[in-house]
Amino acid sequence: MKAYAVSAFTGPLEEIDAAEPRVGRSDVLVRVRAAGVNVLDEKIRLGEFRQILPHAFPLVLGHDLAGTVIRVGADVRGLKPGDTVYGRPDDQHIGTFAERIAVPESDLAIAPASVDIEAAASFPLVALTAWQALVERGRVQAGQKVLIHGGAGGVGSLAIQLAKHLGATVATTAGSASAQFVRELGADIVIDYRTEDFEQQLSGFDLVLDSIGGENLEKSLRILKPGGRAIGIAGPPDPQFARDAGLNPLVRLAIRGLSAKVRRQARKLGVSYEFLFMRASGEQLRRIARLVDDGVLRPAVGRVLPFDQTAEALRLVAAGEGRGKTVVSMP
Repeated sequence: MKAYAVSAFTGPLEEIDAAEPRVGRSDVLVRVRAAGVNVLDEKIRLGEFRQILPHAFPLVLGHDLAGTVIRVGADVRGLKPGDTVYGRPDDQHIGTFAERIAVPESDLAIAPASVDIEAAASFPLVALTAWQALVERGRVQAGQKVLIHGGAGGVGSLAIQLAKHLGATVATTAGSASAQFVRELGADIVIDYRTEDFEQQLSGFDLVLDSIGGENLEKSLRILKPGGRAIGIAGPPDPQFARDAGLNPLVRLAIRGLSAKVRRQARKLGVSYEFLFMRASGEQLRRIARLVDDGVLRPAVGRVLPFDQTAEALRLVAAGEGRGKTVVSMP
């Protein structure tokens, strides 16, 4: 079958003839009809997570899908052939840049009925990231103040909508060309990251969702109120992540060192920092699908490219071009 893979870290994404997926007892074989393209795909291509996510080559990339169930394993009970599903395969089952993929049933959910297949494919990774940051970890409540960096991007555009649904006052950073776009999503305060310094304009925030890291993360700590939380999805990873991932002691020690500076700065300010590496969850996707069908969340698809332009789609995402989510559509 046709798929897009890399043969080595930092190598180009290229079309290959891949083996047919093996369907385990708890797996669902899906014909991929559309696949979301994420910055995470580029980070894995570059080998940024090679110490914590070992992969064999050729490595088919892709973390989002929407498609049709072809066949189910013997132990699958909640899905059947013909169902339209969406999902984010777990880290050991990625590979949605392919015509077909076998995915654990627990990672899938029936796709939202109110949006088209490309829009459904745009949701899983970014919506799960926003959900786990704001609902599961952040426990955002009505009346709180939330800063979401990169509001015009895939994660940011969903996080703005979810934070508003939870009743928060939402600030975001975005370019001037995207200001109206993020306001329409629900942002109350929009700061042009090219010409304005958010640290000079914001204070007393309960939560920051940081997708940039580095100096941006350090400044984010300073706009939090005492007891506030910064949740980073760009890193650095923290010791709790290393423990949860079951990494070996040497890697845990290295990760502790990577995040030592920012954790020390957070303690001095009376706030906290934690790293989020989103996990797959079909159960959460079912809840998200209800929000989509109820009109609470709407897709922010920036562009749809044909499957044979998957490599170009990844290049555009890696370059940060455009707004919203990039999706590739199968013939």
